[in-house]
Amino acid sequence: MPSGMIASPVRREVGLATCVALVTATMVGTGVYTSLGFQLQDLRSGFSILVLWGLGGLISLCGALSYAELSARIPRSGGEYTYLSEIYHPALGFMAACVSLMAGFAAPIALSAMAFGSYLHAAFPLCPERLPGLLAVVLITLLHLRSLETSSVVQNAATVLKFLLVSLFVGIGLRAAFLHPSSLAVLLPRSGSFDELARPTSGIALLFVLYAYSGWNATTYLAGEVRSGRRAVGLSLVLGTLAVTMLYIVLNAVFLTAAPADDLRGVLHVGSVAASHLLGEQGGRAMATIIAIGLLASISAMIWAGPRVTQRVGEDYPALGFLARRSPAGIPVPAMLVQLALVLALLLAGSFEGVLVLAQIPLLLCLMMGVAGVLVLRVRTGAPGEGLFRCPLLPLPPLIFLVCSAAGILYSASTRPWTALGGLGILLVPLLIHPWLARNTAR
Repeated sequence: MPSGMIASPVRREVGLATCVALVTATMVGTGVYTSLGFQLQDLRSGFSILVLWGLGGLISLCGALSYAELSARIPRSGGEYTYLSEIYHPALGFMAACVSLMAGFAAPIALSAMAFGSYLHAAFPLCPERLPGLLAVVLITLLHLRSLETSSVVQNAATVLKFLLVSLFVGIGLRAAFLHPSSLAVLLPRSGSFDELARPTSGIALLFVLYAYSGWNATTYLAGEVRSGRRAVGLSLVLGTLAVTMLYIVLNAVFLTAAPADDLRGVLHVGSVAASHLLGEQGGRAMATIIAIGLLASISAMIWAGPRVTQRVGEDYPALGFLARRSPAGIPVPAMLVQLALVLALLLAGSFEGVLVLAQIPLLLCLMMGVAGVLVLRVRTGAPGEGLFRCPLLPLPPLIFLVCSAAGILYSASTRPWTALGGLGILLVPLLIHPWLARNTAR
């Protein structure tokens, strides 16, 4: 093993406050600041859009409640990789790890970096769109390579700053809405609003919503580094998801009431467009800068959590053992550098919408298998022991998550079959590789 890289015991230094900060910072990012423009291409009713955002929050909360029980039963880092390996089969766990690496972290980091560049370009037109995102990803990765203490400080500070800025924007939007009550009419149901929700195109809109909510499971990826992990991890998932759901509904209502739908439709930086209508051109530029700064917290959260999955793969498969190496400070350096390489490749080669839809389908399928694992474990081993988190109203929360997520995937596949096939390909390749890996590796 190279000098300076050791297989030291995992240090449990992450507390509940940081866990909640990690969940909220991972969730509140690219999706809520970009999805509305794409949703308005398929939907015309503001009421329908807000219903989908509320439904996305309910689906995510059901997933968070299910994962809270899983994290209490299996208090180890790795997220879906750990859960699917132990509940079903190591091949499915390996598949989930590859999906997490590509679709769960590298793609969302790249998307957040694209949005960061787009908002910065909206604030400063002379600034190129892609270069700021590239630089942000590299610099934040270097910060997280230092120590867990540095990661916690960076994440907490970035999250506090992000929510102060978001609160400022929401406050300005709500004040404008109450001064001009007629603008609230766009949020009321009208003829055809409910019909829109039953069309296949609403499946694509729901996929954008679920992408915006992705990250509700963030702390499960570093559960092994959390103090009181059996309690803190699950609690952070539920509290973070509830807070973000309320914020998303209010924030999208502000966007819809602040600017005409035609000005928002198909636009990536909807936040700066809405701010321009609220505050004028200079105010719009200032808000675009604020949102860009807030996106850095999301990039930071995903850069921190993602390599823990790749590290676990290296620990379980000696053929990939170099991925398990950690610095003396406990940082999975090789895993973090692999993630960085993938993010940079996507930033240089991918388009925003294509990367999003392609990544979301395999990611949702892996989450569905993880949520279904709660039902499997209840049948196999009964309820969790005394003092451990138990998913309330079982089997209702996991069933809601499974049915709604499956509907979103089916709707999306019916309208974009080639993209759906590409997403299934991301699932298939790791399953084909695993038998060779298993033959050459002792778990």
